[in-house]
Amino acid sequence: MTHPAEPLRSFARTRASLDGEEVTYWWSGDVYSWAPDEPYRRIFGFEGLNVSRLVPDAEAGPDAYRLLTREAAFYLDPVTREILETWQDLPVVHVWNDPANQKWRPFPIPTTELGDQVCFSLEIPLAYPSPLPVAQYPVHSAGDTYRALELFQFFADRADLAGPAPSVPATMSWSRMSPWLPWMARGQRPGGLTFHCRGRKLGAYAEVPERTRAHVAAHHPEFAHAPQEWSEPNETSWTYFRRLHPPRG
Repeated sequence: MTHPAEPLRSFARTRASLDGEEVTYWWSGDVYSWAPDEPYRRIFGFEGLNVSRLVPDAEAGPDAYRLLTREAAFYLDPVTREILETWQDLPVVHVWNDPANQKWRPFPIPTTELGDQVCFSLEIPLAYPSPLPVAQYPVHSAGDTYRALELFQFFADRADLAGPAPSVPATMSWSRMSPWLPWMARGQRPGGLTFHCRGRKLGAYAEVPERTRAHVAAHHPEFAHAPQEWSEPNETSWTYFRRLHPPRG
């Protein structure tokens, strides 16, 4: 993978499919809280899915792609693993990100050889003006700048990547350090959350656990499929909360 486009092509086959077919990733894990002078606590389970379609980005050149995705994820009781409706008497706002799109250009993807496997690592530090300014959301905003760290790893077999298939089997891990979620109503209290999850590329959306598919079907059935066309801006938990609770005045 010496040509700049080759690592991206291999990553694209791992993360999605070069033939434009829909690809579903499913993951499960936990969410931990941290705050000064407090013990770390596992406060939520977490389960989610991403349905994507990879298409060429002709406007950007022959080695560029657009990843069209919707992403849903649910906060769970940390013991029973049931989908939560409330937490500490507060309504839980689950993740309904539509869209969660990406533009890909050839770039140096960190790659680690792990015996018969290849690991693609993406480390994404984020810092941008928060959609929830403190002046408008004093109870729900941790600050005027949203800061988080997203850490992805995708694992594929070297033998699969050496073959011609447009999509290869893969597993993944994801960790995130973030502020308190807006619906937790913690304001500017010091501390935040750490997400720690692992998952895999499924053979089809029908392999998502039945409970989770039923929840999607009952609330937002469109999340069973990837978007048909590019749109922007992306949705996040913070922009979704703002749409549910527009600022007064």
